[in-house]
Amino acid sequence: MKVLSVCGLGQGTSLILKMNVEQALSDKGIRADVEHVDVSSASSMSADYIITSNELAEGLEGHSAKVIIVNNYFDMEEINQAVDEHIAKA
Repeated sequence: MKVLSVCGLGQGTSLILKMNVEQALSDKGIRADVEHVDVSSASSMSADYIITSNELAEGLEGHSAKVIIVNNYFDMEEINQAVDEHIAKA
């Protein structure tokens, strides 16, 4: 499974989100390749899931991946809930 963590520039915040998503997936025993990228790059990459903010999700409409909204990239409770709702149940 491939997961993209996406922020505006693909640098700092997407890297933090990537690490937190990897932790949430690992805690649930889910193996995935998680990459951090900018929104423009994400639109042309293949993935199973994209995790990003509500503001950036609009730029990813029409992508084949399921887009998951996380508003606070530092909030492990929110990230775990998103993983539980969208990935762990898949």
